[in-house]
Amino acid sequence: MKKSLDVITTLPLFNGLPEDQMAAIRKIAVDKKFPRGQSIFSEGDESSGFFVIAEGRVKVYKVSIDGKEQILHIFGPGQSFGEVSVFTGQKFPAYAEAITQVRVLFFPRRAFVDLIAGNPSLALNLLAVMSVKLHQFTVQIENLSLKEVPARLASYLVYLADEQESVDTVTLNISKGLLASILGTIPETLSRIFAKLSTQDLIRVDGRQIRLLNREGLEKLAEYGRDAQ
Repeated sequence: MKKSLDVITTLPLFNGLPEDQMAAIRKIAVDKKFPRGQSIFSEGDESSGFFVIAEGRVKVYKVSIDGKEQILHIFGPGQSFGEVSVFTGQKFPAYAEAITQVRVLFFPRRAFVDLIAGNPSLALNLLAVMSVKLHQFTVQIENLSLKEVPARLASYLVYLADEQESVDTVTLNISKGLLASILGTIPETLSRIFAKLSTQDLIRVDGRQIRLLNREGLEKLAEYGRDAQ
């Protein structure tokens, strides 16, 4: 349990809180494990709290009427998901599934809301985290609705470089099948786009390592949807 609780100190959500409040947060956390492939919650389930990942990765996704899966986000260690329940108490609006063996900390809504009521700093931190996620979803919707697949992939690679704090090399920490779902395409099309960007000397692919040979070109492709010539 101690190892899982250690992740709390790394979260922006709890940044700057005094030790007595951190102790109160640790006290309400519930340690849970999920094997790979297990559902954490389904769309329409009652949302009784939110989760923070200590180990592993989780995909949050929607399913269309015809059964097509659209991944909204992949979350990893130190990231939280399901926070909508804290504010609304409404049902979960999407599905969440463990894509690796996962260990999470679950924070019951009622107990967490009680902490927020006596701690404005915690409420502000939570709003900041939610604002970042809202921005990410806004960018994703824009990409899926307005951009072709090459521009979506370029945008994702630039985003990944920023997330991994790397200038010219990124590591894909998910399968290309999952990445295809995030980008709203199929694996075969994604493979062709990777090959095309490699031919244009924008990237070099070596397994899960991707070298950004021309980041400026990728940024232009991501922003304007035009192939670099």
